[in-house]
Amino acid sequence: MQTKYEINDLKLYYGDFMALKGLNFSIPEKSITALIGPSGCGKSTFLRTLNRMNDMIAGTRVEGEILLSGDNIYAPSTDVEQLRKRVGMVFQQPNPFPKSIYENVAFGPRLHQKLDRKQLNEVVERSLRGASLWDEVKDDLNKNAMGLSGGQQQRLCIARALAVDPDVLLMDESTSALDPISTLKIEELAQELKEKYTIVMVTHNMHQAARVSDQTVFFLNGEVIEADQTGQLFSNPSDKRTEEYITGRFG
Repeated sequence: MQTKYEINDLKLYYGDFMALKGLNFSIPEKSITALIGPSGCGKSTFLRTLNRMNDMIAGTRVEGEILLSGDNIYAPSTDVEQLRKRVGMVFQQPNPFPKSIYENVAFGPRLHQKLDRKQLNEVVERSLRGASLWDEVKDDLNKNAMGLSGGQQQRLCIARALAVDPDVLLMDESTSALDPISTLKIEELAQELKEKYTIVMVTHNMHQAARVSDQTVFFLNGEVIEADQTGQLFSNPSDKRTEEYITGRFG
């Protein structure tokens, strides 16, 4: 697999507090990388470095490099708006806009492209199909998205991210608020999407990481303890702390 992200000696500070402590690992493209570890260990903080969402937090300082397809995303020349178009994000709680299903998906393309109505319709349909939602909502596109179920809302948020044609999809515990059936649909969807996109997901669910991901990265106290192919990490971890975490002895 080719590398999508290369993380080199990444440190992140909130004021004087070092939240990420010299991270070094890579993320392969067109694959699913799961980030695991106990609460407060730096998983979500790291995830937000991949599209510079931490820039919005006052007092944040980053050292080291994150290379996306060879380009340092923290270089002064980086267009952060274009980076966030290229690297979409789906959050823990579904957050559709209080607009129609159609307008939720059309929002990004309208912002970034000049499309006529026919082209916009095609983008909306393609994105909803990509999120495995089209068949459920194709007759209700003008209905308010807030009337969808939680699982449908989350898939709508995925469709909204796909509509701007990203390279990468970040998922921050995006199934933790969902019922088991909706969770399974999102997991199956992730497996389909990795054929085209690089997916990085934070999860507290060890079974989910083992089921879905190709690579797993174990975080602890702001450090990466181990990053390996998922089967290897779960069956034969190289660090005792990894074994203790995945077997439930702490965390």
